[in-house]
Amino acid sequence: MNRPDMIRLSTLPLLLSIALPAIAQPPAPTSILPPAASPATPPAVLPPPIIVPPPVPIPPLSPAQEAWANDWLQKGAEQGLMARARATGPLTGQALITALVDRAKALGTGRVDSADFLNVWALRPTPVDPRPALARAVAEDRLPQWAAGLTPPYAGYDGLRKGLATYERIRDKGGWPMLSADSSPDAVRKRIAIEDPAVTPAEPLSDVLQRAQRRYGLNPTGLLDARTLKELNVPVDERIGAIMANMERWRWMPRTLPVNRVQVNIAAAVLTVFEGDQPVKSMRAVTGSPDNQTPMLSSNIHSIVVNPPWNVPASIAKRELWPKGRATLIRQGYKIVGTPGGGERIVQPAGPNSALGRLKFDFDNPFAVYLHDTPSRGKFSSYDRLASHGCIRLEKPVPLAELMVAADPNLAGKVQELIDTGKTQRVSLPSQVAVYLLYWTAFASANGTMNFRSDPYGWDKLLASKIEASSRRLDPTAAPSPALASKD
Repeated sequence: MNRPDMIRLSTLPLLLSIALPAIAQPPAPTSILPPAASPATPPAVLPPPIIVPPPVPIPPLSPAQEAWANDWLQKGAEQGLMARARATGPLTGQALITALVDRAKALGTGRVDSADFLNVWALRPTPVDPRPALARAVAEDRLPQWAAGLTPPYAGYDGLRKGLATYERIRDKGGWPMLSADSSPDAVRKRIAIEDPAVTPAEPLSDVLQRAQRRYGLNPTGLLDARTLKELNVPVDERIGAIMANMERWRWMPRTLPVNRVQVNIAAAVLTVFEGDQPVKSMRAVTGSPDNQTPMLSSNIHSIVVNPPWNVPASIAKRELWPKGRATLIRQGYKIVGTPGGGERIVQPAGPNSALGRLKFDFDNPFAVYLHDTPSRGKFSSYDRLASHGCIRLEKPVPLAELMVAADPNLAGKVQELIDTGKTQRVSLPSQVAVYLLYWTAFASANGTMNFRSDPYGWDKLLASKIEASSRRLDPTAAPSPALASKD
């Protein structure tokens, strides 16, 4: 989709600086004349060779440090780096140091190498060399403190880590029974109580079901409908895999987030605004359908387009619009315009019926996705809101725009006035606002109870299998796990 003008939130620094590649120069012309006599050509001056410094040497570990390190390495499953650990003999010397470096990289930037990411997993971790910090920790005898600083410093990650331990205990006790539409109320209550310790024998079953439905992001009807039954019958190993996948995504996040930012949970189709690192506004969204996945990425909203036209992407035009015929498109208000190469493209003019609504929030990204208004409001009342072509439709775009321009006295409180002019214009934000498009399908409530969303894109299972496969290749403490592992 094309992008109109944009709006900005108040005080957010630009997170990423993108280096532009050098522009290739054309080759120098070659003369066809014989060379004229000239003084001897001076020898070419070659640039100095690039010297790659050797790896930072890590001092030998003392016997006590080796014992601690071996014990710590056995705890990889607790961090979601593998479904199960296996008992191994103690590592020593270089083998132990290699294992420590590998574990530090896995905890710091993820177990899966970014070269093995899908293209739409565009939220890439910043590479970090753990060897210098490890060398200092060994020399200063501070290995536990070093290890404690490797994991993401977020409550979201810690909640998943605790949830993982809970679900591993459930797995080790045999998981949970499968339910059917004919299951007794007592069986349903006992099944839900395995995950929800707040369930009591005297609580009405409808209340128990409503709480479970909210944890799964379902319509809280209090009835054991087909959707609820499906979520209750997800195997415990799949829940563990989802927790592992979400812990891995936390490891891809920068260690410091802007205190003012916009976050979109793609899987839950919800947008949240943070100011001072606290959530101040939340709204429903419509995100990409399974066939039109919204990418994971981070960027900065730099402007808002008021009354944006929609330059229909060629893929959508070919699949959905051109088959209607030119006469129908023109009757529906579309314009067909020529392109420099002699082709044609479709444009939907700005207006109340534009697919982009009245506001479009622009941020740089290679997928041409953005946040925008929509004239189609029906989906916002649904619990199934993955229906867009990849962009994010917003339930309350005007209040979001007002937040972003509040610091500009010429724009504050005037977004609706700009809309009412009917004029297409781009509004630069007072300061760029960081935006994160994230895929969270597992997260913990404040009381520690785990919440899950469906895995509409299948990314959880894929990522969990990649974590397992990478661990088996690289980690001597990883045990094969038939339940989660698949071919990498």
